[in-house]
Amino acid sequence: MSATRPPLNRLKQAWRDKQPTFGAIATIPSIQTVRIMAQQLDWIIVDLEHGPIDLSTAHAMITATAGTPCVPLVRIAANEPHLAKAPMDLGALGINFPMISSRTDAEKAVRSVRYPPRGDRLWGPFHAPFHWNVSMADYMATADDDMVCMVTIEHVEAVERIDEIMATPGIDIAVIGPGDLATSINKRGQLDDPTVKSLIAHAEEGILKSGVPIGGAARSAEQANAMIERGYVALALGFDWSLFQRGIAASFERIKR
Repeated sequence: MSATRPPLNRLKQAWRDKQPTFGAIATIPSIQTVRIMAQQLDWIIVDLEHGPIDLSTAHAMITATAGTPCVPLVRIAANEPHLAKAPMDLGALGINFPMISSRTDAEKAVRSVRYPPRGDRLWGPFHAPFHWNVSMADYMATADDDMVCMVTIEHVEAVERIDEIMATPGIDIAVIGPGDLATSINKRGQLDDPTVKSLIAHAEEGILKSGVPIGGAARSAEQANAMIERGYVALALGFDWSLFQRGIAASFERIKR
């Protein structure tokens, strides 16, 4: 590996420096949409959990971030190593694992993104080096350190076990998923419900106490600023579709109709 080459993934250093980073979740299978978003965002999560995106399109969306400061991440449908493997080999520099509710879940996620002996990732990054314009040898030399293991705390059981989860070595960032957290206690869509807010606060406290970087969703500038004050370093500003909705709505402000 060249001694002068910086790490492929700039997010980890930013988080260590307590520098807030901003991103969004891409659910629309569109190269053009990602390219536009990548001009402004620090990271984009390509959503393979809920959106209509297949691996071929995900590869194209990851490639669409090339030449920008934006770091491509991928959210998989379940905490399974075989689902994490292909996105990493296609050039993603991190995997967002859903529904991490125990230390066993967290350990499985960590091992999915790292090669032996640190993990169980299988070799085969045929396309990732091309995305990052490095040799296979250079990619392999820093792959374990460049890859982000992002775990999502989004179930009441996860909150109850937050300390054991956050004690798992190798988690790079933990994000709180308020939507599924509310759903797990039959409060679907009620993100401002006192019980939901209490669970979020408990999860937040456990993550911050652990020293692992914390991330979450910010529904407004005011909320984002408050989260930054509390120590958040990865803030999702919305989904691609919600950002479009907000942009269109803003375009109509003060127009007489």
